[in-house]
Amino acid sequence: MKALLFVLALALPAFAQKRLVLIDEDASGPGGTNQMAILALLNSPRVEVLGITTVTGDAWRDEAVRHTLRMLELTGHANIPVFAGADAPLVRSQEETRLAAQLHGQVTWLGAWRRPPSTSMPEGEPTLKPAAEDAVHFLIRQVRAHPGEITILAGGPLTNIALALAIEPRFASLTRGIVLMGGSLNPRTDDPEFATSPRHEFNFWFDPEAAHIVLRAPWPRIDITTVDVSLQVPFTQRIYDAIRSASTPSAKYVAAWSKPESYLWDELSACTLLDPSLITREQVLYMDVDLSHGPSYGHTLTWSEALKPATGVRKVHAQLEVDTARFTSLFTNLLTR
Repeated sequence: MKALLFVLALALPAFAQKRLVLIDEDASGPGGTNQMAILALLNSPRVEVLGITTVTGDAWRDEAVRHTLRMLELTGHANIPVFAGADAPLVRSQEETRLAAQLHGQVTWLGAWRRPPSTSMPEGEPTLKPAAEDAVHFLIRQVRAHPGEITILAGGPLTNIALALAIEPRFASLTRGIVLMGGSLNPRTDDPEFATSPRHEFNFWFDPEAAHIVLRAPWPRIDITTVDVSLQVPFTQRIYDAIRSASTPSAKYVAAWSKPESYLWDELSACTLLDPSLITREQVLYMDVDLSHGPSYGHTLTWSEALKPATGVRKVHAQLEVDTARFTSLFTNLLTR
C-alpha cells in the first residue's frame, strides 16, 4: 500500500501539470463563437493560456483586440495578455474579392469585409491595453521558450501563424501541435453557405495562402475542426439557457452578449483540444487549399495516401463526428465556471 501511494505521489505533479496553450483568434465581439471559445480555455483548470493573438477575419483586428480586452475584464481574466496581429491576408485583397464576386458569384460570409471598421463597443471600452509586442514575434518567442510544450488553438484565418513560420522555420516543429477550425469536406446540410459549395470554409477562404503555408509545415500533429463536424453542434436555446442560469462572470458575459444562433464553431475546437475523445470519427488525409484565384480559390483540397501529389502535402486529422452530449456538457460546464 505504501509503495502504491509513493508511486501515485510521484505521478501527481505530471498529472496536475497544465497544458500550455496559445490562442490565435479573429475574436469578433462582444460575445459570439470566438469569445466563447477563448473563455472555454481560460476557464479550464487543465490548461494555462500564455496569451491571445488577434487577426482580421470575422472582425477587423483592432476591433478584435478591444472586444477581447473588454471580455477579459468582465470575466476576471485581466492577467492574460493580448497581442495585435495581421490586419489583412497575405495575398487576397478586399478589392479582388469584390471583383471576383461579379465573375463567380457572391459568398455568404465576408467577415470583416462586410462593413468598414467600427469603433462601437456596446459592452463598454476596456481599460486594459494590448501588449506592445506584435502577435507574430510573441508567438515565436513563446514556442522557443517552451519547446515541445505548447499547443496552438487557431480559430480564425491563419495569417499570424503563416508569418511566424516565415520568420522562424522551426516554429511548427517547436510546438506540441496545432488545433484549428477550418476546412470543409462534404457537410450534410441544407445551409446555403455549404450545400452548394461543400469545399468552401471562411477561415481558409479569407487567407488561402496562409492556410497553404500552415498545412504544409512540419507540425507534430494537425487537428482540424471541419465544417462537417461543426454543423453537428448548433448553439441552441437549451445550451444558452443552461449557461445564463449561472451567476459566474463568464455566464453573465455570455447571457449579455451572445445569442443562441449559428453553430459552436471555435468552441468545438477548444473543447477537442481539452478532450480529443469527444471526436468519435475522424479521417486522416492529406489537405491543402486551392490557390488558383478562380471560382474555387480558397477551397479545401484533400487526397488519400494513394492519390496525393508529390508537392509536400502533409497529413491532418480531420474531425468528422462528435459526441454531442459530452461536448455540450463540457462546454456548458466551462462557460459556467
